[in-house]
Amino acid sequence: MTPLVTVAVLLAAVTHASWNAIAHKITDKLVGFTLISGGGALIGFAALPFVPVPHPDAWPYLIASVVIHLLYYVLLMTSFKLGDFGQAYPLARGSAPLVVTVLAAVFAHEVPNGWAAAGILLSCAGLTGVALWGLRGSRPHWAAIGAALATGLSIAAYTVVDGLGVRASGSSLGYIAWLMAVQGVVLPAYAIWRWRGQTVPLLRPYAGLGLLGAMLSVAAYGGVLWAQTKAELAPIAALRESSIIVGAAIGAVFFKERFGTPRMVAAGLLVVGIGLMLRTG
Repeated sequence: MTPLVTVAVLLAAVTHASWNAIAHKITDKLVGFTLISGGGALIGFAALPFVPVPHPDAWPYLIASVVIHLLYYVLLMTSFKLGDFGQAYPLARGSAPLVVTVLAAVFAHEVPNGWAAAGILLSCAGLTGVALWGLRGSRPHWAAIGAALATGLSIAAYTVVDGLGVRASGSSLGYIAWLMAVQGVVLPAYAIWRWRGQTVPLLRPYAGLGLLGAMLSVAAYGGVLWAQTKAELAPIAALRESSIIVGAAIGAVFFKERFGTPRMVAAGLLVVGIGLMLRTG
């Protein structure tokens, strides 16, 4: 976890929270995710002539990632429909890093050292604090909570799959371009079939916002994939989920959701955790 990798992942966290906020803002979730997914496909196809084709060893990971990402989109749309942004987003993102740590140890043989493990645990404690703060003071909506936690499991799954895939690909740019191009056409194709000729009128009012979300989405995940070729998966997953703090701030400012002192404390724990993950000796 060099300073350059850390900055790249933190920037990815900000852009990730931003595109999720855009997806939440668009009332019709299928419209929002169709624009974001389809815009990502356009960016991916535009980049294909200029990037290497992933090594054959990477394609099983890439195809598996496409399937998991589609499941992730369905679960994320469901959690956004059922719960507040400030609740669904922290639960979905905060439940992933510890699962990634276990999966990375099993499949990538990456067992964090003492400092990194302490940093991951402390960061996850902060992230969990944000998620729990989003639940307090109201009757739990168990369907929304279940959808958000299932989203978190899908995040952990594609994080490890893509971490292994991008390392096998020989090119992070090639991998992200092909991933966006392949996965990005499925959801728009389903939407076009479902809307039966009403596609353009439904998409037009949100086209600019959705395409902005697409650019932020590609930038966010591209930065993470590059980082995964430079450092271990578990610390990157924990660091990336600092987007939860950004998401909580966005929820408070733009959606009038509560922030509060506990989230400030959680942010402090996250900062200390990042410092421990950067410690080398």
